[in-house]
Amino acid sequence: MDKKVVVIGGGVAGMQTALTLSELGHQPVIVEKESVMGGKLCRWHKLFPTFTPASEVLEGLRQRVTEAGIEVLTGRTVDRITDTGVALADGTNLACDATAVCTGFDIFDATIKEEYGYGIYDNVYTTVDLEDMFNRGEIRMANGELPRRVAFLHCVGSRDEKVNQRHCSRVCCITGVKQAIEVKRMIPGVEVFNFYMDIRMFGPGYEEMYREAQYEYNIQFIRGRISEASQTMDHRVRIKAEDTLVGRPLQMTVDMLVLIVGMRAGSSNARFASSCPGVDLYASGFVRPMDQFRHNVCSGSERVFYAGTVSAPKNIGESINEGIAAAHRISQYLNR
Repeated sequence: MDKKVVVIGGGVAGMQTALTLSELGHQPVIVEKESVMGGKLCRWHKLFPTFTPASEVLEGLRQRVTEAGIEVLTGRTVDRITDTGVALADGTNLACDATAVCTGFDIFDATIKEEYGYGIYDNVYTTVDLEDMFNRGEIRMANGELPRRVAFLHCVGSRDEKVNQRHCSRVCCITGVKQAIEVKRMIPGVEVFNFYMDIRMFGPGYEEMYREAQYEYNIQFIRGRISEASQTMDHRVRIKAEDTLVGRPLQMTVDMLVLIVGMRAGSSNARFASSCPGVDLYASGFVRPMDQFRHNVCSGSERVFYAGTVSAPKNIGESINEGIAAAHRISQYLNR
């Protein structure tokens, strides 16, 4: 026992992996590139489908890590995985008996989809921007006014061959539903429209939340992609789309357009794959586990393991569960 394991990434999957390893009698060390632990969850307001404050999940995990006395190295970037441990970008080498890669995902850069005007027009935002507004307690247009009409566009950076993002990011649909409800709760009387290709409600309580959005909050769901957006003279956003259920073109002017951005593979994945034999990638750039059934947290290297969204889009609960599974697989390997 008391074997050392470097956990790369201090998000929910990394923290849970470290906690379970500690409970199993091993010595985890979390290496986090940001100044605080928490990953993408740090910017989120509430979680679907229960509207649980993200801070409750985040602070609960952080507190347990502190109480367990787990070593945490923040503000440190892993450069590569070696035969004996991991090498940091500052030249430090951390020797260890196993490595858990929990580096998560990158958020799709909405500026790539120029036709939607993100970074160009005043009132085009992403789901991440909207979460920042939720955390501030107000939703405002660029001029400081409350929006009266808001449109959400699903699948920006997901299921899109033009930008080499062919995969479904899974949690985008439910994120768009959750945020639409939050907008309605914060601004009574606002009109909200969700433009989608397909609605994929795969989790417990998701379908119920989707129905609640329609029947209790009167949120309008329109099947069709927005083809382009432009800015009006008064800095509102004019969108063009097609309602594919009725087969007719549609134009609409809204006060805010929210782009529901997907998950893309983490930028460090390719670096790890090139430095460590056995770390393989899907065409999407996410890491490829040994197999998706019996060894879904194992890599092709016996001493490298995965947890969370480093291998595919997942929700918070799935990422935490994979952290537990990865820790037990690591422990089995260390105790052989």
